Amino acid sequence: MIQVIIERLAVTGYIAAFSVSGHARYANTGKDIVCAGVSAVSVGTVNSVEVLTGVELPSKMKDGLLQVKIPDDLEQETSTKIQLLLESMVVMLDMIQKEYGKYMKLKQQVIEKRR
Repeated sequence: MIQVIIERLAVTGYIAAFSVSGHARYANTGKDIVCAGVSAVSVGTVNSVEVLTGVELPSKMKDGLLQVKIPDDLEQETSTKIQLLLESMVVMLDMIQKEYGKYMKLKQQVIEKRR
């Protein structure tokens, strides 16, 4: 199963970090539409943030894992743009979960401060 964890700051509700881990096992490798969808949405969002805002997101990616942190020293306008892109990602992942919840779970956590 794929686990997606979104960490939101308690004070603002802003997304501070997210991680995607695991494998859907919906179908054989290369034919797994759940894995492909989650990967396209999450990696595509990171790429969109970097291209559209010029902000390189600190991230780690290896087989079955994507961890991303959102910098906290951003100008307000840039932060707002990044949050909009991240919220769009959450909407898309939620739609995947609604259709394929047996293979992918989305969890949102409230954190007091950035790690």
